[in-house]
Amino acid sequence: MTSTQLPAPPAADPASRGAGVALMSGSALSNQTGAAIGSLAFDTITPAGVVAVRQWIAALVLLATTRPRWREFTRAQWRLVLALAGVFAVINLALYSAVDRIGLGLAVTLEFLGPLAVALAGSRRRIDLACALLAATGVAVLMRPEPTSDYLGMGLALLAAACWAGYILLNRALGRSLPGAQGTATACGLSGLVFVPIGIAVLLTHPPTGPALGFAITAGVLSSAVPFLCDALALRRVTAPLFAIVASLNPVLAATTGLLILDEHLDAAQWACIAAIVAANTTTILTRR
Repeated sequence: MTSTQLPAPPAADPASRGAGVALMSGSALSNQTGAAIGSLAFDTITPAGVVAVRQWIAALVLLATTRPRWREFTRAQWRLVLALAGVFAVINLALYSAVDRIGLGLAVTLEFLGPLAVALAGSRRRIDLACALLAATGVAVLMRPEPTSDYLGMGLALLAAACWAGYILLNRALGRSLPGAQGTATACGLSGLVFVPIGIAVLLTHPPTGPALGFAITAGVLSSAVPFLCDALALRRVTAPLFAIVASLNPVLAATTGLLILDEHLDAAQWACIAAIVAANTTTILTRR
């Protein structure tokens, strides 16, 4: 999950735009690689344990880099922050639990329906309706009944998608209400506090090994710290539409890293569905003025 506060950058030369695209690509690859590595610790400390460690690292990074001025927050701003903290607490736990059940590629593809739904919501353009139909077809094929279908895992991925949509809407509201990323950082810090008792309970009942703890910490760095830094630098060099298009690569990168790191194999129909959902999002962005 990446930042959605996308200010229009100043005009940039091709070299600067190229650097921005490279940063965004590195961010997406780091995010999905971190998720794949984190899943290697599921058998030892469970998805909840991995999420707890990731949330703690994300909170430390965001709070240290933004230094929110909490005393200046209004009651209305705190309500938005608390709502976003709840989204943070649910989204990664839902996603990692889904990854544990249905694999990284399918979980991230279904989660990506969240931002796609926000992009299509309220539109009456024929091209957007066609994109929605294309994405819906891809989802229907992915969720078709089969003997091995894990509907709980799919449901968790769709819950993560709903949370991602909520994250986008809440982040927009906070971006208009608070300067910089103060609201996002504070929400992430509160979410990290929520996971303190959860993480302690999980780690006491599932004692971590050195490798498992290393996998979880690596997931926190690669899926939180690195993407945050790369996205912040990239947004100074590229436009918001270009940022969103490159972010569309996440399902493809998730499926690829799942194959290379976790040995998760997808069939041709599943790859086609991933391509359809990515194409729907890209088309929606490219055809907007």
